Amino acid sequence: MDIPIIGIPDDQFVFTVPRQGLITKCEIRVLSLSKLHLKPGQTLWDIGAGSGSVGIEAARLIPDLKVLAIEKDKEDFDCLTQNIETFGVSKRFTTIYGKAPDALPEGTTAHRIFIGGSGGKMSTLLDRSRQTLPSDGRIVLNLATFENMAEVLSWAKEAGLEPDIVQVQVGRGKPLIGLHRIEALNPVWIVTIDLSQRVQKREKP
Repeated sequence: MDIPIIGIPDDQFVFTVPRQGLITKCEIRVLSLSKLHLKPGQTLWDIGAGSGSVGIEAARLIPDLKVLAIEKDKEDFDCLTQNIETFGVSKRFTTIYGKAPDALPEGTTAHRIFIGGSGGKMSTLLDRSRQTLPSDGRIVLNLATFENMAEVLSWAKEAGLEPDIVQVQVGRGKPLIGLHRIEALNPVWIVTIDLSQRVQKREKP
């Protein structure tokens, strides 16, 4: 039986050049998937899917997982559809070329949501995600800017939810004239919002 590896190498995906920094790197991808707590038979929304690396790896690892992937950039969307075919997971994917949340179909539901890109509508995306998910649903976000982090924290506070925040800085070894050095990748915040974990309000004495 072919057992899928965990952490598909980045170079196995087709993604837009020269914007190579936009793919979710395998180290970040594996950590993000671990935070989603995916289970067989669930539905995952991959918002701002880019090349589709997160949703594709999730589909290969989790039996019967269904993935709805949405991407607004045409070049990235073409890479997404090509990668889905390459990895043989097309039967469990629904792809949408458009901008979330406007292009998300009404009446659809999810158990888990991964947000890799917000298109400048972070709070609106989080509102839609909360409406879509069950009471034990999870949202996992990859953030690279202070502005997005501030918006997520403000939204979570208003919603009475306590996010789990992990800051990840990855360095990869690179050859240098017969020697080796470490080349740093861009730091990323992995933010997990568990809808079942509401902030306990303190009673006034």
